Amino acid sequence: MPALLPTSFAAEILWLGQVADMQRDALLSIPEAELSLGFNGLAGAHAGVTRRSCSRVTAQYPKGTPIRNERQLSIVSEEELAEIARRLKLDSIDPARLGASMVVRGIPDFTRVPPSSRLIAPSGASLVVNMENRPCIFPARSIEKASPGHGKGFKAAANGLRGVTAWVEREGRVAIGDHLTLHIPDQPPWMYLDEARETGNA
Repeated sequence: MPALLPTSFAAEILWLGQVADMQRDALLSIPEAELSLGFNGLAGAHAGVTRRSCSRVTAQYPKGTPIRNERQLSIVSEEELAEIARRLKLDSIDPARLGASMVVRGIPDFTRVPPSSRLIAPSGASLVVNMENRPCIFPARSIEKASPGHGKGFKAAANGLRGVTAWVEREGRVAIGDHLTLHIPDQPPWMYLDEARETGNA
């Protein structure tokens, strides 16, 4: 029995970028027409097989611990970006201001795609979805620079809409216009998930 199932869902790549230098007060991706994905991810600020643990995983590791880099890419959807913009009363949001690696279109409720799903490109490049990318203050600061008065509400507006982080399982090229096929884990939800979340918040 396969562990992963190909689905009829696919995402068209609309935009690509990479963060060359992590400036916390002006998070900004550089737009690209195509990207070469290696096992280190992308060249630039988020490259590497490992990374230093951050505030998102302090319940698991002391901050700064070397861990596997499951945040090589940040992927957002056009549909969810439009909803964030609407909530912030903006016409649109430049994905570069979110430090995004990729903007896709076509998979509904994209932020909640099951962890460990694969997004597979025509080249064979494969991205493993790590989990939901929770909103943070750095895109908020970048949006505030471009649109004063609007960035402060980003964390609340982007809740559940921030997209996912991913890492490279198979190397290859991706380009604007490519369609990524969604493959999902062939595993039902854990029946104790709600109970575990309640005890985790206790």
